[in-house]
Amino acid sequence: MRPLVAHIDLDALRHNYQLACRCAPQSRSVAVIKADAYGHGALACANALEAEVPAFAVACIEEALSLREGGIKAPIILLEGIFTADELALVDHHGLWISVHSHWQVEALLAYAPQRPIPVWLKVDSGMHRLGFSPQEAPAVWQRLHSAPQVTALHLMSHFANADAQDASYFEHQMGVLQALSATLKAPLCLANSPATLARPAAHGDWNRPGIMLYGSDPLEVASELTRQLRPVMTLRSEIIALRELAVGEPVGYSGRWKAPRPSKIAVVAAGYGDGYDRHAVDGTPVLVNGQRCPIAGKVSMDMLTVDVTEVPDAAIGSEVVLWGRATQGSVLSVDEVARHCDTISYTLLTGVLPRAPRQYHGANV
Repeated sequence: MRPLVAHIDLDALRHNYQLACRCAPQSRSVAVIKADAYGHGALACANALEAEVPAFAVACIEEALSLREGGIKAPIILLEGIFTADELALVDHHGLWISVHSHWQVEALLAYAPQRPIPVWLKVDSGMHRLGFSPQEAPAVWQRLHSAPQVTALHLMSHFANADAQDASYFEHQMGVLQALSATLKAPLCLANSPATLARPAAHGDWNRPGIMLYGSDPLEVASELTRQLRPVMTLRSEIIALRELAVGEPVGYSGRWKAPRPSKIAVVAAGYGDGYDRHAVDGTPVLVNGQRCPIAGKVSMDMLTVDVTEVPDAAIGSEVVLWGRATQGSVLSVDEVARHCDTISYTLLTGVLPRAPRQYHGANV
C-alpha cells in the first residue's frame, strides 16, 4: 500500500475538548464538527466525543443527517440554518436545532407546524458582516420568535472577527454591542469561538463553540500557556520512497526552483498536492524525517515531494516522514507552522487532505 496515511488521535481530540471545557467551566461547549470535522472524519469524531458533549455543530443539514444516519443521537445545531423551507420537515423529524439569520428563515419557521418546538439560535451581526440581523432589528425578531409556539430554547448568537488578535479593540466593540443587546432582551448567549474560548473570558456565555482548537491547532496570533496544551489530532505521515545524491548546483523538481548549495542527499516522499498537501509550500517548509526537522527542497508535485535529508545520515527507503503532527520518536511539527510556510492557515491544510490519504483512527476505544 502507498504509505501516506492521516492518523487521527481520538484521545487527543477528547483532551482538546476537555481543555475547552476547563477554559469556561460555567459554559456548555458545543463541539464544532462541520466540514467533516475539519477533515478528520465527522462520524468518528462524534462517536469519540458523544458521551461528554452536550451538542454538536455543523454547517448544513447534509452534515447533520450523515451523523444521524451514523447513530449520533446528541443535539445537532445547524450553524447556517436552513437553506430552503422544505428542510424544516427534516429538522423536525431528526430533532435538530437551527440558527436563524435572515427574515425569510423566520417567515418559513413561523409558517411551519412542527411536531414539537424547535430550538432556535438567533444570529446577530455584531460586526463580522456576513450573516445575521443588525442589532437594531434583532429585538423585534427576538420578540416574534420568543412568542412563537414553534420555537423553544431561544438563544442569541454571534461571531467574532478578531478574537484571535492581540489588539482587542474590535473584539471589545463587538462585545459591547452584544452585552447591550443581551441586557435588553435578557437573552442567553452563544458567542465564543475557539480563540474567544481560549483567550476572551468576557465572551463565555451559556454556550461556547470551540472548533479548530479541538483538532490541536492554535487559533491565536501569539501562543499562550493554554494553547501550548493543545495536542495535534491529525498526523499526516508517509515514507521515503527514493533517495538521490546531488552535486553542487544540481536542481530538483519542476522549474528547478531549488538547487543544491552543497553535495546533497534528496529524499523523495510519497505525498503531494493530489493528496491535499499544499503546492504553495516554499523551499524550507519543514517535515520530520525519523523525528528530525528537514526542509522541503523543490516544488511539490501531484504525488511526491522532495526533502533535503543531507543532515539525517540514517534516512533510508522506508524512513518515516511526518508532514505535520507527531513523529513516532515523539517530536511534533505543528500544522500551524506548516501553514505559515504555505501562506495559508491550518484550516485549509486540514480540510484539504483528500480521501486518497486514508484516515486511520486511534484511541477513544477504537
